[in-house]
Amino acid sequence: MDGQGDRWYDPCMSAQNPIPDFDLFGETGGFPDVVHCEAIRDRAPRYGWSIAPHRHNGMAQIFVVETGGARVLVDREQREMTQGQALFVPAQAVHGFEFQDGTAGLVLSFPLPLLQAVTQGQGDLARQLAHPFLAEPGAALSGLIAALAARFAEAGTYRAPMLVALAQAVLVGMAERGGAGEGRRATAAERQVARFDALIAAHMAEGWKLSDYASALSVTPGHLGRLCREVAGRGAGAHLDAAVMSEACRLLAFTQLPVAEIGFRLGYQDPPYFSRRFRAVTGETPTAYRARFVS
Repeated sequence: MDGQGDRWYDPCMSAQNPIPDFDLFGETGGFPDVVHCEAIRDRAPRYGWSIAPHRHNGMAQIFVVETGGARVLVDREQREMTQGQALFVPAQAVHGFEFQDGTAGLVLSFPLPLLQAVTQGQGDLARQLAHPFLAEPGAALSGLIAALAARFAEAGTYRAPMLVALAQAVLVGMAERGGAGEGRRATAAERQVARFDALIAAHMAEGWKLSDYASALSVTPGHLGRLCREVAGRGAGAHLDAAVMSEACRLLAFTQLPVAEIGFRLGYQDPPYFSRRFRAVTGETPTAYRARFVS
């Protein structure tokens, strides 16, 4: 990364607070409403139009740029966001923004229970809303977003159920614009691998072995491997390694935690072994990987 990229690295981050986790940006209280909607101009100017990298454990977000634009960092990838685009950011994805001064648009925040309710049993939809993506909303989705923003600002007896209905419609519309909507239900293998992914996210810090995950899923390690090869094109061990090392990459890129501490947080009690595993999966040492983000 060039010198300009240093701004993505928050000098206030410490080993005690490796990547800021917020319910809403800059806030650590409970989620304030059924959903949340605010204008980019309500918050970004306070920070000089620069939002440092952070993530949310309990919600997903959609950022809509109506005028202006932004340089966006999402999980180590830089993107340019222009007028008329929307960005979906799932829970846990590290993201930061360098907005053009005066950028106008909206930030929509969805608590995970709402997202899980709309994706339950919908494999394609769940997969589309499991990773960040940019899309052009189009007239129909833009209308839903405008209706959600308007209803959020109003009171009324049925405000909450209306917000839930609109929010779910917006999420489905966003997934369609991002490339989903194939109309196919998830296979049994896809649903099982999705449960495997959820268990990895919940237990990677505990150092679970492949046999622990297989037991929790009530399958044998061999059967879990066959499922992963069918769905993801790799064995269960490689699938697990990829997920854990993806989190290691986030911590290396966005925190100042020592490499050994990152290994401990991901269930590796032997720092040299963690470094060897990281190199085997990514092709470079943890130190070399981090150097690309702080040089």
